[in-house]
Amino acid sequence: MQSTPRVLVAGGGLAGLVAARHLAGGGADVTLLERRDAVGGRVRTIERDGYRFDSGFQVLFPAYPAVRRELDLEALDLRRFTSGATIARPTHRSVLANPLDAPRTLPSTLFNADITIGDRLRVAALWWDFRDLEPETFFDDLEGGDESIERYLREQGFSDGFVERFVAPFYGGITLDRSLSTSRRVFEYTFRTLATGGAAVPAEGMEAIPNQLAKRVREVGGAIETGCEVTEVRNGPGEGSVRVTTDGGTDDWDAVVVATDPPTARELTGLESIPTDARSCVTQYYALVDDSSLETGKRLLLNAVDDEGPNHVVPHSAVAPEYAPDGVTLLSATYLGQPEADDSELAERTQTALESWYPDGGFEDLEVLHTERVEFAQFEQPPGIHGELPDARDPDESVYLAGDYTRWSSIQGAMRSGRDAAQAVLEDCSQ
Repeated sequence: MQSTPRVLVAGGGLAGLVAARHLAGGGADVTLLERRDAVGGRVRTIERDGYRFDSGFQVLFPAYPAVRRELDLEALDLRRFTSGATIARPTHRSVLANPLDAPRTLPSTLFNADITIGDRLRVAALWWDFRDLEPETFFDDLEGGDESIERYLREQGFSDGFVERFVAPFYGGITLDRSLSTSRRVFEYTFRTLATGGAAVPAEGMEAIPNQLAKRVREVGGAIETGCEVTEVRNGPGEGSVRVTTDGGTDDWDAVVVATDPPTARELTGLESIPTDARSCVTQYYALVDDSSLETGKRLLLNAVDDEGPNHVVPHSAVAPEYAPDGVTLLSATYLGQPEADDSELAERTQTALESWYPDGGFEDLEVLHTERVEFAQFEQPPGIHGELPDARDPDESVYLAGDYTRWSSIQGAMRSGRDAAQAVLEDCSQ
């Protein structure tokens, strides 16, 4: 093979961008093709009339190892959520927080009727057990036993109230699975990461993340072309070459990294091990007059009741004032799955939920600004799935995979997979 391999990266999400950066930095001649008009994949921000609406992955965990390695967090100018959450039920709200991060919440946390003293002690015990573990440890032994988050928490002795009123909506937001049927490995990894570094968003919106990665790709000599879709990947005429067809023509490459969404990756590579069972969600954004405070500060507002209301509400402008014009409160409500309700009905459900949680509040002026329906937000992660996921080298020779579906569904998984794919390509091309 030639000394400078020509490598195509198909897909401009986080995995593809990280792969392209490491490939170009490792001496390859790299071109990244993205079918949309901008990079980012499931990490996008829509700007309109002074508002910012995030789509796909809507929050960043700064303590993710790959995030710390691949991003300049200082340059992202992060706006951080306060730890914990406000648990909401009809006519009742309570705060669950880490008193070390928010000392003023100590009384409300200690006397929170939604959780027991035993729950608090078990949370502390988990933190103590996990504190010195590297996050990747939780996915090291994929041959070992696995179980659902719900079963794991029950075995740990957590109360029904804690599991149903806090964990179900909180991890429903993380895994898009309020039933807690997701693998315990996801819970352990994210629990450890959140306890270490919390959650945040960039001041300019989540799309600042792929924009920074794209800048780094170009800085090390990689090329990025948007508005160009890869439609076929097959063996090329030369030994080890790959022929790629796009909507703009056909070309031959020394290696191809497929970094598209899972259904497209399966179609391009023929790999049945790529998971395509999806978790979906709908996020709706609203404006309120500024004196309509949710009194939750920079915390999530969790729906403790499994009803037709939203799983959780995010006070965006409280966390990041840059997300909304002055004098306006920006909120979002996320519904899990694919509700058949139209935009106006979802807004009515959100208003009904808020009015039940805040009987004295006024939400008649709740204004719908934007609705984002994401059909494939994550792949399903039942117990045992992580030992069955494909490897970067699983496709045919000279074709590689980069996507969170080779690790686990998260920003961490996507970024780590991009680096793994780049390393595999560079190692194979050097032989």
